[in-house]
Amino acid sequence: MKKTLPVIVILITLSLLGLLLLQASWLNNLLVLRRGQLNNKINEAGVSVAVDLYKGINAAPSLKLRSNLGFSRFGNGMPFILNAPTVEEKYKLDDVKQKLNKAFAKEDLHYLQFEFAIINSTEDFEMRTPDFEQAYWDTVSNKRLFVGIGPETAADLEGISAPEHLIIIVPDFTKQIWGSLRWIILGAIGFMLIIVAAFFVTLRTLFNQKKLSEIKSDFINNMTHEFKTPLATISLAVDALRNEKVQSNKEKMDYFTGIIKEENKRMNRHVETILQAALQEKQEMKLDLIELHVHLVINSVLENFKLQLEEKECSVALKLNAQNDLIVADELHFKNLLSNLIDNAIKYSYEKVSIKISSHSTSKYFVVSVQDNGIGMSKESVKHIFEKFYRAHTGNVHNIKGFGLGMSYVKMVIDAHKGKIKVDSTLGKGTIFTIEIPRKQA
Repeated sequence: MKKTLPVIVILITLSLLGLLLLQASWLNNLLVLRRGQLNNKINEAGVSVAVDLYKGINAAPSLKLRSNLGFSRFGNGMPFILNAPTVEEKYKLDDVKQKLNKAFAKEDLHYLQFEFAIINSTEDFEMRTPDFEQAYWDTVSNKRLFVGIGPETAADLEGISAPEHLIIIVPDFTKQIWGSLRWIILGAIGFMLIIVAAFFVTLRTLFNQKKLSEIKSDFINNMTHEFKTPLATISLAVDALRNEKVQSNKEKMDYFTGIIKEENKRMNRHVETILQAALQEKQEMKLDLIELHVHLVINSVLENFKLQLEEKECSVALKLNAQNDLIVADELHFKNLLSNLIDNAIKYSYEKVSIKISSHSTSKYFVVSVQDNGIGMSKESVKHIFEKFYRAHTGNVHNIKGFGLGMSYVKMVIDAHKGKIKVDSTLGKGTIFTIEIPRKQA
């Protein structure tokens, strides 16, 4: 697992980068292709409208006086010529705009915004949309199309010799191209996000599996050690009891049977710890709720640690200031909770341990804190302290035994009693555990 995990991470990362590059290349090619398609469609729509305008203005020629052109006499001798009207004379601005809208819709360009104008041969405006001039001079962002208003052949050649021209401006052309591709782009982005999410979930799962594998190995090693020591001690004590000299000495008999009894209790505690872990796994904690005076419970728990406190030269300062220490709780689990906190304060400390247990009450909660001057914890350890099987690094303090289940059990008991627990710790200075348990309400 240790060797294959980095390889898996590298392969998945390279695959993800490859997909990102392919997506970027595909989107760039799609943009170029779309630009070409839109250019062709806009040209076709413009030519179609120009041809339609040409046919419309040539359908009904008008008589116009031309003093500088050749003439013939007709009727009363007035000079005249046969001449087609201009687009301005035949159509209104809205008429041309409507034709352009229909042509654009026919080419599936209904979403495109545009400005347009009609100019004559002297480049004077016959008609134009309000924002045409502003859009016309921006040649960087906008697309311009000139179409001569003439017969179809002249329109295809952009009407170089046509007397009038249709000018179409598409503002923010590139932006509008991207807009036309928005659903495709959103789909591609969504697809990539799914792949990235799957990538991170896979990595997290792999790291969690690695962590669980390490925790499992540590747990088995700890459990083997914890059971091996008392079993070896019991075996030696049993061998000693078989000795005739020991059997004839009552004091020695009592001594060795006492050792067997204490080591048996020690193994029972280990079994109970493992059973508690199984209970946590099933999330089944049945509480036998009774009224408890917490100050009495604290003193009772401390009495059980009397020998350990003396052995490690521990001093315990009690500041039990809570005026109301009555709660409704499970006595066994609550005692175990306090025992775990005091046990940790003793274990994770140097010589001459100083423990301070204080209490106070609020309108809703009974608050008790257990403070020590031990080795403390890093911020990373505080973050994981309530995780099952997690054991904080102990620095120079060695031979600290346990399965890493105590604090997860404490958190489970607190949650079962609808309470809260907070940890404040400074590496090398000590730790404070603060517990809030709902008070018995009058």
